[in-house]
Amino acid sequence: MRPPARPIRRLLVANRGEIAIRILQAARELIPMEDGVAIETFAPYTEGDQTHCDVGRPDHRILLPSPGSYMDISLLVNIVKQHAIDAVHPGYGFLSESADFARRLWDDAGAVLVGPGWEILEQMGNKLHAKTLAVRSGVPVLPAMETSSGDVNEIGQFANKVNYPVMIKAVDGGGGRGIRLVKAASELSNAVSRAKGESPSGTVFVEKAAINGFHHVEVQIIGDGTGRVRHLWERDCSVQRRFQKIVEYAPSVSCDRETIRDVIDAAVKMASDVHYFSLGTFEFLVHESSKEFFFLEINPRLQVEHTITECISGIDLVQTQLLLAQGLSLDKLGLGDMQDPYTPPKQCSIQLRLCAEVPESDFSLSIGNITQFVLPRGNGVRVDTHFSSTSPTLIGFDFDNLLAKIIVTAADWNTAILKARRALGDIIVSGVKTNLDLLRAIIDSDFLVYGNPDTQWLERNLPSLLSTSQRLSEKAKSPNLSSSTNSLPQGNLVAASSSVLFRKGDAWSLTLEPLSEPNPNGNPSSDKTLQSHILLKRVLRNEFPSSLTAEVEYTASSSSSPSTTPYRLHLTETNASSSAITSASHRRGDPSNPAHLVSPLSGKLLEVLVAEGDEIAQDQVVAYIKQMKMELEVRSHRSGVVKWVVEVDLDSHSQGIDVAEGHLLLELEDSSKEHGQRQSINTRGKL
Repeated sequence: MRPPARPIRRLLVANRGEIAIRILQAARELIPMEDGVAIETFAPYTEGDQTHCDVGRPDHRILLPSPGSYMDISLLVNIVKQHAIDAVHPGYGFLSESADFARRLWDDAGAVLVGPGWEILEQMGNKLHAKTLAVRSGVPVLPAMETSSGDVNEIGQFANKVNYPVMIKAVDGGGGRGIRLVKAASELSNAVSRAKGESPSGTVFVEKAAINGFHHVEVQIIGDGTGRVRHLWERDCSVQRRFQKIVEYAPSVSCDRETIRDVIDAAVKMASDVHYFSLGTFEFLVHESSKEFFFLEINPRLQVEHTITECISGIDLVQTQLLLAQGLSLDKLGLGDMQDPYTPPKQCSIQLRLCAEVPESDFSLSIGNITQFVLPRGNGVRVDTHFSSTSPTLIGFDFDNLLAKIIVTAADWNTAILKARRALGDIIVSGVKTNLDLLRAIIDSDFLVYGNPDTQWLERNLPSLLSTSQRLSEKAKSPNLSSSTNSLPQGNLVAASSSVLFRKGDAWSLTLEPLSEPNPNGNPSSDKTLQSHILLKRVLRNEFPSSLTAEVEYTASSSSSPSTTPYRLHLTETNASSSAITSASHRRGDPSNPAHLVSPLSGKLLEVLVAEGDEIAQDQVVAYIKQMKMELEVRSHRSGVVKWVVEVDLDSHSQGIDVAEGHLLLELEDSSKEHGQRQSINTRGKL
């Protein structure tokens, strides 16, 4: 549906993080329509997550009840009606591909969703429908089931027909959710179950996998709804972990231009056939040597990696969306002329996603407060982030772990690589663990220099890349990055493993009040309230709440002659709880105890598959933990009989219960003869 030609007066940005800032800034920069009235912006936020409002500076802030409110269609529609909003920009993620949301906005509130409209969302948000469109347009596709199914036997029959490996895909998955690569029949049942669990609709299909030598190439399309479309060249997004993109670049480096021209022509043909409106990304798998390609899917929205297309084309894609939503045509926007896809743009651009995660632990989420964040600057360097130096930034379970997008642009590929290396070398992050060192290793790799990585390259070469990342990390260390807090700047005395900031000069008054009634026959002085004062002089080790070592000055104010005495404080955790983010009822495990199976990551504990008294085998799946919308397997490090297991009350916690890394999941019968290694997690994801 092409919206009526009317100006946007009030815009709700139904998102958060760096993309909300991007949209708010684009709206503020936009030249007003004919009547000269600027766009009035509204931004929702939740408690503890409002940095996008601090940086993006909307005209109005709207407090949402909970993080889940970003997915509450009825709530958002009511907000639109209450504030007389006439357009909503969904960004990406959340409700950006919801045809129901787009329809409800128009029918119930008379507002436009900035994007393709519900008809296109219904047709292209469903992967099977999109494949049907590709076939109708004469574009090659991989063999796939024609209808969705949850029947493992039916899926297995198809897999046997096309031969393994196959991909299990949610028809409405996205952002790495709802996809599993299955290499053998023994993996099928579990893969189907987990893919369905990550699908909003719980429906999946299966297609033949194309995994050896294939690049993930996507084409940026813009249409005005009249049948006129144009492309803004391609992006190569092959560097992926868990089938989620981590490094993207434009244009493609290794695929020859004749093949790329055919891919772009296919995307333009499909978009023209459906009179595509607004932005869309048409994704393909392209084989570097055989030059064959297959249509993959359509993302009918703004993409995370839109930045590199903006950098090579000079076109503001967000403002283009807003202008198209107000009824402007491609000609009026100056985008009517189609560029020759055989001729690449004159510049090269690379985007690197800096995330709060632990690559050495299967990219598990790293939670905590960011206490120091130094980002790169300079010619050809763009940084999109929601981090604000004036507001604390907590990385928790509720939202994506993306800290910043580092985008570098140069006149040629080799210069862009050198610029990316310099930019990554300028970054400092404290408070959470990140994939920074891995990004440095990727950019340092000859495979990337020559543009060779296919979609499986990162996972195949992860051990060697992690080894390189450690070497580069040591090389990049400077005095202010020392693990000793003595060398950190004052005001940032915090170890990277802690989410609590302690600073020189922090002080506390300590009051101890007796709980029992005063004893008239006892010593009166023993019943009086004791008051003391503690002044923090120097932090030596900060792994709070597990441990804290510091030099303090202690003043006993209640004594007859108060005195100040220097002490060295050693705090060691002794109770069962260690995380302020998770439930205090959880027990903390001992990773060195072979009888303990602890959570290898932080997230939502969805399901425990064993009970007390069960006999389990080594490498058996015993639980599922959800992290960033991905369901991860937790496997036992050894065999044994379950002595104790954590309780998961799904009736009271339908979304699971919070657990932190190191929390005890189950305890086996003690066996001094068995010494197993820590349990592992197993993840499979999506393109």
